[in-house]
Amino acid sequence: MSDRNAFPDWKRLKAGPFMDGIGPVLRTNAVDGHTLYSLQTDASHCNAIGTVHGGVLASLLDQAIAIEAWNAADRQPTVTLQMDTRFVTPARAGDLLKARTTLRHGTRSMLFMDAEIHADDRLVATATAVMKIVAKKEKT
Repeated sequence: MSDRNAFPDWKRLKAGPFMDGIGPVLRTNAVDGHTLYSLQTDASHCNAIGTVHGGVLASLLDQAIAIEAWNAADRQPTVTLQMDTRFVTPARAGDLLKARTTLRHGTRSMLFMDAEIHADDRLVATATAVMKIVAKKEKT
């Protein structure tokens, strides 16, 4: 069964020119209540040794974390203060990467997030991040 059949509500994410250059990145609500972000890879995502470039993986992780942090902060802007990434197994051209995040802890000004990327049943990469909630500036 293809992912389009399993998750018919995949929608293209408007994530700005950088992610559009890597993507398109798609999103859907999964059965377990977590939002999933996906990226279909091809040869353009690969490094010189034929695996998906770590920068692509880190970018997908950061994007998924940023959106989920924004939602957790009642749609206030957030910025990544720190993100630690671990590459577990290689992804290859043709892999459909799926990222999901978890909010571990939040305060009035900080969010602590975890994320992971899977390709089929393989864990590809994980990340932890500290996100800063940036107060919206009042218009004068």
